[in-house]
Amino acid sequence: MDLPLDIAKYIEHSNLKPYATKEDIKKLCEEAVKYNFYGVCVNPYYVPYVKQLLTGKDIKIITVVGFPLGANKLKTKLVEATTAQNDGADELDIVWNISAFKSGEYDYIVEELKTIIEYTKPLVHKVIIETAYLRLKEKFKAVELLIEAGADFLKTSTGFASEGAKLEDIRLFKEISQGKLKIKASGGIKDKQTALKMIEFGADRIGTSHGVEIVNEQ
Repeated sequence: MDLPLDIAKYIEHSNLKPYATKEDIKKLCEEAVKYNFYGVCVNPYYVPYVKQLLTGKDIKIITVVGFPLGANKLKTKLVEATTAQNDGADELDIVWNISAFKSGEYDYIVEELKTIIEYTKPLVHKVIIETAYLRLKEKFKAVELLIEAGADFLKTSTGFASEGAKLEDIRLFKEISQGKLKIKASGGIKDKQTALKMIEFGADRIGTSHGVEIVNEQ
């Protein structure tokens, strides 16, 4: 395939560190403007600040819900999601309830996601399934449930698990979703070669805290 020249437009420039300061987030936004990244991904606390910094800029504001464990109750996630929407977020990266999924509570998973999606339309909704914890057959099931729930994207990882995005997973998800889900590769993507490979294998977005290094790499 012909690889995209403008890799910056795939990148969600991210800082989800628990110790990120206001100055760190300001720098993140300045870099996003300088390099014309697709968007910035920050913790919910910083969404109003980022909205202020990026007003008038063509850069999306992405935040997380139920991050990083996904184990909050639906009501809690719903408050978090609607608050983020009101604060100015354009897209939500929702950590699904990993424990419920591993327990086979598939109806709960679909209901949780459908509810959050319905209450926060027309935002873009990505669901973080944390691939490091999933067996192969569970990855197939995950795609099925996300499509049923109406998610826009499958996102691989929070960046807090033992492993992040893998090329074979990206290819698998792209193949079995049959165009019904977009794919956000995240976790451990630190160089241009890896990012380009993820895109080649089917990733529609790249979530990384190494966006500047990636675009500057020769």
